[in-house]
Amino acid sequence: MALSFKKQKQGFTSAYMGIYGLWLLGFVVLPLLLLLFESLQDQNHHFTLANYQAFFTSGSYLAMTFNSIWYAFLITVITLVFAYPTAYFLTTLKNKQFWLLLVILPTWINLLLKTYAFIGLLGQGGLVNSTLTAVGFHPMQLLFTDWSFLLVAAYVELPFMILPIFNALSDIDPLLTAASRDLGANSWQTLKKVIWPLSMPGVKAGIQAVFIPSLSLFMITRLIGGNRVITLGTAIEEHFLVTQNWAFGSTIGVILIVAMVITMLLTQDKQKGGRS
Repeated sequence: MALSFKKQKQGFTSAYMGIYGLWLLGFVVLPLLLLLFESLQDQNHHFTLANYQAFFTSGSYLAMTFNSIWYAFLITVITLVFAYPTAYFLTTLKNKQFWLLLVILPTWINLLLKTYAFIGLLGQGGLVNSTLTAVGFHPMQLLFTDWSFLLVAAYVELPFMILPIFNALSDIDPLLTAASRDLGANSWQTLKKVIWPLSMPGVKAGIQAVFIPSLSLFMITRLIGGNRVITLGTAIEEHFLVTQNWAFGSTIGVILIVAMVITMLLTQDKQKGGRS
């Protein structure tokens, strides 16, 4: 009986892994290979490395690459600064799961709707400028600025930084912090020497969840940043939808994927091996 159940379980596991493998092959591996194949062609569908040569010898595209990394870095730093104390505070609350739900609730709303909501808030006739006018100030140009782009992007990405940090903080044994205080450490020393190192896996996961998507933002850059914020994400959109140069758009896509993989390798958890 037990042997039969074990065989059924193994058969179910094999079937599940087979379906999952087919899903990965069809929706992850093949699209990536197609993107790579497209990037190695010219307009006449001949094999070439000219697209990569043109990218790495173009000052404009190198500047876009720097902008993408710089803005992604700023968004990540801003979200981390706000997310860590928020996640720490949530773990101290009585009904922390309920409050966490309220934090991640905005992720259920469509990104386009949230972006247009900020246009309504920051526009010339929006709520912010209307309030400034009512109290005697002149309306300000709030949209199409670097800081407005960073504000909206950080707001959108903030829950994805809070959630992994919250989970990491929740997994810390309270006895460890109690032992730290018993040994004479104050609250700041406990946070620096005990809580922060133990929550580092959550911080790294949050950095991955924020930095990687921020590298390829294009809708927020268009609607909130206007033409002031130009990144590789907007360049990909331009080549695929406007100029119809799919080969060069695919080249930028491959470069972005490589940058994302490098980010994951730099922020992955290094498991220390040891003898048991």
